[in-house]
Amino acid sequence: MKKLKILTNGIWKENPIFVMMLGMCSSLAISTSLTNAIGMGMAVTVVLVASNFIISLLRKIIPDEIRIPVFIIIIATLVKCVQLLMNAYTPSLYTSLGVFIPLIVVNCIILGRAESFASKNHPFDSILDGLGMGIGYTLAVFIIAFFRQIIGTGGLSFYNPFNSTQVFFDLHLFDDYAISLFKLPAGAFLTLGCILAFINSRKMKKAIKVDENLEKKGSVKK
Repeated sequence: MKKLKILTNGIWKENPIFVMMLGMCSSLAISTSLTNAIGMGMAVTVVLVASNFIISLLRKIIPDEIRIPVFIIIIATLVKCVQLLMNAYTPSLYTSLGVFIPLIVVNCIILGRAESFASKNHPFDSILDGLGMGIGYTLAVFIIAFFRQIIGTGGLSFYNPFNSTQVFFDLHLFDDYAISLFKLPAGAFLTLGCILAFINSRKMKKAIKVDENLEKKGSVKK
């Protein structure tokens, strides 16, 4: 159960974007399409899992005084490997994501998990943590991209990140009512704000309900 909790923790309870508000730069900048969202999510997940694993393996031999520079070097090396692989096997996605691929190095999610979890836990637990956080990041970026694309263009389209073939054709749902603002950076902030408002309202209602139940139980005991 503990292993499952580590894995699922980053997907919802401590979602890096919707809860911890980390990695906002890349998540807002590249969430213009579902293809970009999936591509960036996969890249971040690979780096998260690999960096967590390596840092956890080396946690006992890395001097505490220089741990942050060492973490950054490890992360930068992994990001460079991912960048080269994407350039070789997914050139269209590599071009689409552009500068945001090397910027994964300074993504707060990756360094944060290295410092707060991987450097203090066993390798397998660190892999699960990285995978959970990566899935949570990918899910969050996908949700933002879904709403931005459907509201900003009036439809949906998705291309296979590996070969650029169209997975499903453009779904023109309401072209006449598209709001082009949502294709711009301002639209990303609006979308994220609306999603966070919805999530927080649900949490607030749940908390109020729990308080009411506790009050009822207290009154019954009296």
